[in-house]
Amino acid sequence: MSALYVIRHGMTDWNVIKKIQGHTDIPLNDEGIKMAEEAAAKYRDVHFDICFCSPLSRARRTADILLNGRDVAIEYDDRLRELSFGEYEGLEYPTLPDDHPVKAAFLDPDNYIPGSGGESLKDLVARTGEFLEEKVYPLINDGKDVLIVGHGGADSAITLNVRNIPIARFWEEGIENCVLKRLI
Repeated sequence: MSALYVIRHGMTDWNVIKKIQGHTDIPLNDEGIKMAEEAAAKYRDVHFDICFCSPLSRARRTADILLNGRDVAIEYDDRLRELSFGEYEGLEYPTLPDDHPVKAAFLDPDNYIPGSGGESLKDLVARTGEFLEEKVYPLINDGKDVLIVGHGGADSAITLNVRNIPIARFWEEGIENCVLKRLI
């Protein structure tokens, strides 16, 4: 029986201080590298035929560490990048006032309106859904085990697509750093 797994990248300095990352290419910190190494050991017996990965360095490094020593191809796809927060990237979430527009992305996903250069949650769900239809589902139908290494928002969007969950419940599944989640 085939399987689809998602895993979020390891910790970054911006995760620690709750800075909004989005498309900003922040690398793993030492803790993130350690998390990926621990995940590699923990999940070493989980079979993957192929890995699809976000091209952002925090996801790439996580995939490289997780699959080190395995004969698993890694294919990068821009549709797996994190949600673009545009002008909100780099803001420290905890310091923002309650009425800041970016807070709706996390507290009221149905009503989130992206700022300049940003992307809506609906657009993120659409691009990850297109990716699943084009790349993942044909492999699942062929009996392959697929791993996706991505981000909290992108992995949540993939989860919504697979499980047919409405955007209002976008964050309910909870995507933790370096915790493997089986979706199929």
